[in-house]
Amino acid sequence: MIEMSGGEDRTYRLGYAGDTLNTAWYMRALLGQDWSVDYFTGLGDDRYSSDIRGFLDANQIGTSHIRTVPGRRPGLYMIHQQDGDRHFTYWRDTSAAKLLADDRDALAAAVKDAKVVYFSGITLAILAPRARGRLLGAIVKARDAGAKVVFDTNIRPALWTSPRVMTAVLTAAATLCDIVLPTHTDEAPLFGDTSIDDTADRYLELGVEEVVVKDGAGEAVIATANERVRVAPKPGATVVDATGAGDSFNGGYLSARLAGKSLREAAENGHRVAGVVIGQKGALVDPKLLG
Repeated sequence: MIEMSGGEDRTYRLGYAGDTLNTAWYMRALLGQDWSVDYFTGLGDDRYSSDIRGFLDANQIGTSHIRTVPGRRPGLYMIHQQDGDRHFTYWRDTSAAKLLADDRDALAAAVKDAKVVYFSGITLAILAPRARGRLLGAIVKARDAGAKVVFDTNIRPALWTSPRVMTAVLTAAATLCDIVLPTHTDEAPLFGDTSIDDTADRYLELGVEEVVVKDGAGEAVIATANERVRVAPKPGATVVDATGAGDSFNGGYLSARLAGKSLREAAENGHRVAGVVIGQKGALVDPKLLG
């Protein structure tokens, strides 16, 4: 999506972001060159779609599988500060990304031979019901072929037709995954979780092997069938803009796990990366700041 951030004196900074793109950005920044990171979405045939492709290519995020949907445009959102918190305004009606799963062959090619497939609840929310089915079907085939499947539920109620549909789809999607990265404060009102451990247990009971429950500035709980660790972020972080905090945590966590780090080490890396990101404006920060 196109991100317009800032807003001071009605002046905005144009950038590119979006939950799955943010995580891809941080995984590309943190993984070694032995790994390739590709991004799959839909873009239009307009100037800004071309600019997004160029931006991804320039930052070594693969674009070869991105669909071009004539007549469509990228989504756009604006961030402004009000009453000490961030507020978002979205324009998505003509977003090409809403059609990313309409071409079954392109979808299959995008996940073929992948070692890791990462998607989110927002990905599912913006798709029509049949397109959701096609996406999940492609993910099942990728997992059967050996891919590790990772899912951030990233709950945005406004994108769904009803809470019932949202909880049903998110739950069904989680059953297909190896790693799930929910946020407790988003999950609790919908699923009735009374604690962060309840959130972890609910996904473990669905058969998820590794659950990473985030809780904003609180400690994260990382749980498997045999291990459970709690990792709090280091104190003292300065919050300039919390946009992308959870997505960058995911990138830090997953890149560490793919490098063979333990659950605790990976969560510490996730908190470290998120701590850098919230100290800068915008969802994507210069990789040089990550150390």
